[in-house]
Amino acid sequence: MKNITLSADEDLIEKARALAHSQRTTLNEAFRGWLAQFTASEGDAQSFHALMQQLRHVDAGGHYTRDEMNER
Repeated sequence: MKNITLSADEDLIEKARALAHSQRTTLNEAFRGWLAQFTASEGDAQSFHALMQQLRHVDAGGHYTRDEMNER
């Protein structure tokens, strides 16, 4: 595992430590979780864009009004 150094407001760090403690974890572990989520969201965006590329040939047949889209 690689170490990194971050800078943040002291009060914010203390609040984050207290929150992590209340969740029975450490600030380091909470950050690792956030980092995993942050990097996973990039994969989600890439998946979305890939899907849109696959579906670019789909034509809905024109523009519909709100009423037309909500008809049942």
